[in-house]
Amino acid sequence: MEKPPSPFSIPPQSSPKPFKKSFVTTLMEAATLRSPSFKEDTYFVSHLKSSEKKALQELKDKLNASFGPDGECTMWGVPLLCGDEKADVILLKFLRARDFKVSHSFHMLEKCLAWRKEFNADGITDEDLGFKELDGVVAYMHGYDRQGHPVCYNAYGVFKDKEMCERMFGDEDKVKSFLRWRVQVMEKGINQLHFKPGGINSIIQVTDLKDMPKRELRVASNQILSLFQDNYPEMVARKIFINVPWYFSMLYSMFSPFLTQRTKSKFVISREGSAAETLYKFIRPEDVPVQYGGLSRPNDSQTGPRKPASEFVVKGGEKVNIQIEGIEGGATITWDLVVGGWDLEYSAEFVPNAEGGYTIAVEKARKLSPTEEAVHNSFTAREGGKMVLSVDNTSSRIKKVAAYRYIVRKSCLD
Repeated sequence: MEKPPSPFSIPPQSSPKPFKKSFVTTLMEAATLRSPSFKEDTYFVSHLKSSEKKALQELKDKLNASFGPDGECTMWGVPLLCGDEKADVILLKFLRARDFKVSHSFHMLEKCLAWRKEFNADGITDEDLGFKELDGVVAYMHGYDRQGHPVCYNAYGVFKDKEMCERMFGDEDKVKSFLRWRVQVMEKGINQLHFKPGGINSIIQVTDLKDMPKRELRVASNQILSLFQDNYPEMVARKIFINVPWYFSMLYSMFSPFLTQRTKSKFVISREGSAAETLYKFIRPEDVPVQYGGLSRPNDSQTGPRKPASEFVVKGGEKVNIQIEGIEGGATITWDLVVGGWDLEYSAEFVPNAEGGYTIAVEKARKLSPTEEAVHNSFTAREGGKMVLSVDNTSSRIKKVAAYRYIVRKSCLD
């Protein structure tokens, strides 16, 4: 496999004129959290404050007194009474959720244990709940962030269809079934955690607010929120909201002063059209789903590990050419390329090495809409040469994130 070259730019003939931001745009940018500096809490007992160590021991004592020396008390497959580091990680989550108030933490833990038993949460991942049409669409685990946290995507825009909404939330039993399925997705994510000091002990939540029907989902969303807050403390390292309507951003800017810095540090709010730009800050492009400006497709897992992508930026008023050289005759090159929020021209051509050779227009220049997914294409060269992938942003003022990857396979006849 050839090593990806660095893309280079061809200066445009003229630059677009500057523009003034609207009042709404200014408000949205002010409300947007730009890569907040969230640092995950330590789970090394030696790093805790003396008061926190004391609270941890008191919580252990309460558990032992409640369940007895021979009692069975497990959560996510971890025995909580054994006193090992995995148990400490879980107990510290409950303590942090209640500001290290031992009695409140113990009460929360007791209720959670009772709920898990009644709900049969430990065995839920093996159940067939019959929501195949929602898998990979509404809520699903997909890939990891740059630090290794499992990522859970949530998108409820499909429920703007009234028939679908009625089928899922038409009565109380249907809501309960959906809730059980949503817990199953959460449990699949939790099963990927290490529960170990210095390990990966929380997930990332990405929520797509595009076309989300607020009124119809109010009951279900409130129940999900309440259930997760009560039974999955400190399990989410970061909450990323994408395709956020302007009014949501304004509301957040109004309520933000009343939130603790700890809570705000976990939130990332991204306005409509900026999903790729936001997600790339936390997740590599090859792990971002194609519908959000990434390179990851549902069937990628069938062809082995995702191939790393090279990232670059296309500035406003700029054209970028990516040249992939050293392609031999008979070799086949396969590539993926995406620009967040496209709205620019893309083309691909093969340039032979031989003098007087004819350049082949593999993909003629065409305008790609903002909703276009990543380009995926292949070309078999009859002679040696190079592939040139071009993205032309000369008609736009907006800087855009982009990514590409490729692989060259030599002819089997060599």
